[in-house]
Amino acid sequence: MNAPPRVSVVVPTRDRPAALERCLAALARQSAPSIELIVVDDGSRNATGVPAVVTRAAPSARIVRGAGAGPAAARNRGARAARGDVICFTDDDCAPEPRWAQLLADACSGGGAAAGTTVADPLAGRGAAASQLLTHLLQVTSLDPTSGGLVFAPTCNIACSVPLVRELPFDESFPYAAGEDRDWCARLARASVVLRFVPEAIVSHRPQLGLRGLLRQQRRYGRGAVRFRAAGEGRALAGRAFYARLAREAGAAGAPIAALVVLAQAAVATGALAELAAPPRDRGRRPAGRAG
Repeated sequence: MNAPPRVSVVVPTRDRPAALERCLAALARQSAPSIELIVVDDGSRNATGVPAVVTRAAPSARIVRGAGAGPAAARNRGARAARGDVICFTDDDCAPEPRWAQLLADACSGGGAAAGTTVADPLAGRGAAASQLLTHLLQVTSLDPTSGGLVFAPTCNIACSVPLVRELPFDESFPYAAGEDRDWCARLARASVVLRFVPEAIVSHRPQLGLRGLLRQQRRYGRGAVRFRAAGEGRALAGRAFYARLAREAGAAGAPIAALVVLAQAAVATGALAELAAPPRDRGRRPAGRAG
């Protein structure tokens, strides 16, 4: 009888076959000796698209069907199906570097959780660069130099032991890709689990973001931030030190990126106000169209 794979990789996807194929091609180049790939099709409109991509790019991968309930629910479905000791999570528009899974798995070998560094793919354009600057800064400013642990990391580049994610699943009341990662990291910290930072575990992120896509994404983040704060006591958002550093780093990135960062922050505020103004029954309701 074959031993179960040590590392399972879960990739939620929905209606992005070209991106998924790039992701699976990158995962096929991983240096870890035994990887189980689980692709969670979260309600793609084209029922044959994901199986066709998996057949071409990763025929040994397993496909798990989701109900279109969002990335948190999709990750939980993948985690329940995993047979490994450690689960690595990434997104369909990401390309992990070859040592990624092994580095994160090694950091989780005694239990617990780990996160790597996510960078914007240069081919993704300025909108993606501005978005990634914001996310990366949230991550690195959350690092505790004493413990080496993070308070926040995006779910496109994290890993944890299987028992941990089953004990502490993603909160499926977050219906879209916004805030569910911050919520999970906050609950991890509340459980006194260190989210180890492994900067060498690199994922290249290539979201398809023009200006409209960036603003739509950031509005979702604003809505997610409101839900994040409401989901637990004592939760705080970024403070003055974060915004001071953001201004410096956006300025250093050049005028076009800085302008996009300003617009992105305005969109975050718009999304937060919309969530606060929504009737209680509508708060967090998934908007029409893709939520990833």
